[in-house]
Amino acid sequence: MPSDQQKPDSSAPPLRGAPIVSLKDVHKAFGAFEVIKGISFDVSKGEVVCIIGPSGSGKSTLIRCINGLSPIQRGSITVQGQEVNDPKLDKLALRKKVGIVFQQYNLFPHKTALENVMMAPLKVLREPKAEVEARARALIAKVRLTGKEDAYPGQLSGGQQQRVAIARSLAMRPDVMLFDEVTAALDPETVKEVLVTIKELAADGMTCILVTHEMGFAREVADHIYFTDKGVIVEHGPPQEFFNQAKDPRTRQFLSQVLS
Repeated sequence: MPSDQQKPDSSAPPLRGAPIVSLKDVHKAFGAFEVIKGISFDVSKGEVVCIIGPSGSGKSTLIRCINGLSPIQRGSITVQGQEVNDPKLDKLALRKKVGIVFQQYNLFPHKTALENVMMAPLKVLREPKAEVEARARALIAKVRLTGKEDAYPGQLSGGQQQRVAIARSLAMRPDVMLFDEVTAALDPETVKEVLVTIKELAADGMTCILVTHEMGFAREVADHIYFTDKGVIVEHGPPQEFFNQAKDPRTRQFLSQVLS
């Protein structure tokens, strides 16, 4: 290799294509407290990435930065080549590309499940009602809630509400879905139904970035796992390698606690 040719980053995972999401040396601080301290990784189209780590390690903040909900101080985040922190970037265009589902469902309590799913395409995108309703009904069926279209959030279980929230995000037809600990507020009995929904999305080829504490799920669904602690990526790799051959002592300590 010529001496003036830059060597590839050996720490980066192999890509299956051009990255749809790319983070380069991302730093994020709240006041004097730096939450993210130079994180870099790429996500290819159709890839499923799980971010795991202890509370306070910057995982949820990172997800919000990718969606442009939280500005970064330094570095670069691009989605399909567009810089997320470019002040000229149309945030609506970004939100159409990058859907996000939070731990809390944030459904409108006075709207039915169907109305919740339809709201953004109708109010934000100004799409025709008949087209939006047809898509919303198809999405409600996709998340296995057929028959619940006219139910209000208060009539649904936590898991059902979270699946409505997933359908609502999908209604904007995003290219990437972000999931921020979406099962953390659920009863153990309803966690599985939400994880099955996400697994089906991944199987359909949706690019997914998930912050999760569900290690078994991460092992099963992820193409690549990143372990973060104190604002940095400590270790990463494919699930088989990550869970069975972790090299860093901090990673091994974390896994011994969460897998015991």
